[in-house]
Amino acid sequence: MTDPRTMLWQARKGPVPQDWRVFTKRRGKLSGFFHGTTDDPDPLLVITPAGSVEYISEAKPLAIVVFEDLTDVKLRVSTTDSSSFVSTWLDLRYDNGTKKRWTSSGFTNNLEALQAFLEAYGAHKAMRGHA
Repeated sequence: MTDPRTMLWQARKGPVPQDWRVFTKRRGKLSGFFHGTTDDPDPLLVITPAGSVEYISEAKPLAIVVFEDLTDVKLRVSTTDSSSFVSTWLDLRYDNGTKKRWTSSGFTNNLEALQAFLEAYGAHKAMRGHA
């Protein structure tokens, strides 16, 4: 996987390779003020055939997933009986046996981002002969 900071820089400056998916949103002035991130670039999620990298702010570490380190990804959905709110996330299982719940910090419940992640991971597995 390419250096994560290089990927973010390329996604911000453009153009990006056709097989990359880039998700961004504007950080509002008021939101940035209250969270101490007024000078930070906007949140950015980049999904490539090799994995994903997400930038939220300078105060938070990059969230990096390298597909080569994964053995399985499962989509999960949950809802509560008292509301119609639906929560979605991915369960990531790593080669070393650990499991992690993945959902984008900046793009929570963004179904397009989840779909792009699943598609990129599926293509990665197929290219490696693990389909």
